[in-house]
Amino acid sequence: MFKKFINGQSSTITSAAVIVASFSILSRVVGFIRDRILAGQFGAGDTLDIYFTAFRVPDFLFQLIVVGALSASFIPLFTRNYSENAREKAWLLTNKLLNLIAIAFGVAILLAIIFMNQLVPFVAVGFDADKQRAVVEMARIMFTAQFFLSISMVFGSALQGAKRFVLYSLAPIFYNFGIIAGAIFFVPILGQIGLAWGVGFGAILHLLLQSAGIFSLGYRYQPILIWKDKDTQYMLKHMAPRVMGLAVNQINFVAMTVIATTLTAGSVTVLQFAYNLNFFPVGVIAISYAIAAFPTFCELLNKNKTEEFIKSFSQTIRQILLFIIPATVMFILLRAQIVRVVLGSGVFDWEATFLTANTLGFFAVSLFAQSIVFVLVRGYFAMDNTITPFIVGLATGLVNIISALILTKEFGVLGLGMAYSISAIVQMIILWIPLRKRLGSLDEGRIFKTIITLLSAGLVAAFVTQALKQLLDIYLNIDTVLGIFTQGFVAGTVGLFVYALTALLLKSQEMTVFISALRRKLIKKVKVEEEIVTEIG
Repeated sequence: MFKKFINGQSSTITSAAVIVASFSILSRVVGFIRDRILAGQFGAGDTLDIYFTAFRVPDFLFQLIVVGALSASFIPLFTRNYSENAREKAWLLTNKLLNLIAIAFGVAILLAIIFMNQLVPFVAVGFDADKQRAVVEMARIMFTAQFFLSISMVFGSALQGAKRFVLYSLAPIFYNFGIIAGAIFFVPILGQIGLAWGVGFGAILHLLLQSAGIFSLGYRYQPILIWKDKDTQYMLKHMAPRVMGLAVNQINFVAMTVIATTLTAGSVTVLQFAYNLNFFPVGVIAISYAIAAFPTFCELLNKNKTEEFIKSFSQTIRQILLFIIPATVMFILLRAQIVRVVLGSGVFDWEATFLTANTLGFFAVSLFAQSIVFVLVRGYFAMDNTITPFIVGLATGLVNIISALILTKEFGVLGLGMAYSISAIVQMIILWIPLRKRLGSLDEGRIFKTIITLLSAGLVAAFVTQALKQLLDIYLNIDTVLGIFTQGFVAGTVGLFVYALTALLLKSQEMTVFISALRRKLIKKVKVEEEIVTEIG
């Protein structure tokens, strides 16, 4: 039973999205525990500024080499072979890419470690010499950790292509366990460098878990290095624009980190914590659906079923909006409660809470755009179009950097959240237009109707949530964690209930379908339990 659950293949986008989203929620919760431990132990100060800055350079390289190859070229090709029962060809493709990435990443790591002293001053512009040296030490260890993570991501992408999402979704949880272990067990022994060793430990756990999954499907490693065959050339051809697109996105975030290092101490930490919180609904909702939808997008377009692709695309967007609109309302109105409950312990003081909460609020304004972008980009990838996302990413990256430079002069770290939201909305709009032109329609009529209905429900929920929050402020002691948790939980829960009820009253098709599906699952569960009781009796 357990093995069947682990290796079970998801037959629909929704079932796959439920699996990915469920484990994504668990992963984000573990991530919140990780951030709470880091915030409580170190606060918004030099140590975490060093840690998060050190993370940027290895992550930059990882995103370029690994994610670029996998998301744009490997998964569509693997899916095509695996779904057509050409399993041996799929595993051969996996080995070829694995070996290419291992060599490329290994060489890049070696060069980066050697020249780290020269690289760091460009990233940690506002840090003094001592802090820059600390960044160098951490970054060298983190680069090594990214090697294990790169191998794991190849295995994880194969699991995605085979529509086995359980172990793929579990791996980030174990990665976070490693980082938590670093903060709790390694730091007391090794000092702040223990945080970097925790990242390494987490990367190894990530690899071990996904290795178990792919080997159980019949994969066997082969030391094959072929780069002139048709499949490898296809991957390299489609990888190049995607890598450039990711380079733009990563330079974009590195630039935000660089700008944050020039602001007050703790700004890098505030930026990272706010971004992590903002990414919770994006990761749980949008990325879960985008990951689950991508193999289906590829299959439909490979079979020239354009109408079915448009229908699937529209359905994915509308299902995301059903959840992302209330999430936006709650993250804006309850931002202080969220930050205080998740991060407010130990030496993480009120000033850090205030800055993180307001930065989160500005990030959250564009949650809808951040979410839709993930689906749009995968639509392009499924069409073998990696150039358009690159050009759009380049343009909107410049918008973000220029906006950040202007806004931080007046608003400090809050300006980074503002700039990010501006660029996300611009990116969504520009990506939408060429895709619509290519397909003729993206079912905008139904999507627009859904937006109007759900926005109306969201406004009613916002009014109720804000009123209840202010009312509870009178009766609760919000200077305590319990008090502020109760305030946020009650106001948020009632607000979400009002949102669901209003959406049903407004005859939201998406909400009706969701409630019906939930009811069917509950009834099915009750029937199964009754049958078990009858058999026992």
